[in-house]
Amino acid sequence: MAFGLIMVQQYQRMVVQKFGTFVGTRRSGLHFLLPVIFHGTKVDLRERVTRVPTQKYITADNVVVDMDFVIYYRVMEEYAERAVLEVQNFELAVINLAFATLRAVIGSTTLSDALAERERIRDALQVRMDEVTERWGVKISQVEINEIDPPPGVKAAMEREKSAAAIKTAEITESEGARQSQINVAEGEKQAAILSAEGERQAEILKAEGEQQAAVLRAMGFSEALERINAVASSADGRTMSLQYFETLKSMGNSASTKWIFPMEFTSLLGNFLGMGSGHSGNGDDKSN
Repeated sequence: MAFGLIMVQQYQRMVVQKFGTFVGTRRSGLHFLLPVIFHGTKVDLRERVTRVPTQKYITADNVVVDMDFVIYYRVMEEYAERAVLEVQNFELAVINLAFATLRAVIGSTTLSDALAERERIRDALQVRMDEVTERWGVKISQVEINEIDPPPGVKAAMEREKSAAAIKTAEITESEGARQSQINVAEGEKQAAILSAEGERQAEILKAEGEQQAAVLRAMGFSEALERINAVASSADGRTMSLQYFETLKSMGNSASTKWIFPMEFTSLLGNFLGMGSGHSGNGDDKSN
């Protein structure tokens, strides 16, 4: 630089001043600046990573917590001169701004919200810092919170609360499972009773239908038998009936009974039979004559 030759790397930009007045920026390459008249300041455009050391912060419910986080930021190429002209040391300014902004964000958040909504705190911190660092030509790319550590007493109380909540949840789950099991058993018994009653009903219906069919068949058989008997009886003549009566008398004579009661129809049948006998004898006389 004493001879006016300055090498600018690809990831750098050079802010050029003439007699202390900004005149422009130069891109990567070898540049010549007249000594004394021109002055060049190189600015690194690469993204930087800075871990903010652990600090104590007070939450909205007055709990002191230890927190540390990491900031990712870079100088914007189109505003590289701001990192030289607007702030003396933009790296130190970004770190101190992170401390102040995080204190403001945590101060408006309770401990439980801080532990449960870490992403919301991170986003709020990034947005607030980015609004300020823009005037320095610096862009906050990302903020990551590594740890939120409450005091030992608060941590023990939180663990007891979490344990109690877990036991409560387990008891609720167990009772809900027992309740559901009883419902399932009762529903199963109900369905079994319904199916059993339906089965008995169907069995009774089938039994009744079977008995009905059997009675119908028996009646049909009896009716058919009567029809056949009637047909046979209607075709029988008097002599056949008389012979049947005599067969009956013969069987009655073989019994030990001493008294017999004859129906009125017997005398008429007997007359017919005697008539048939006389008819046969007459025919014989005719033949003999």
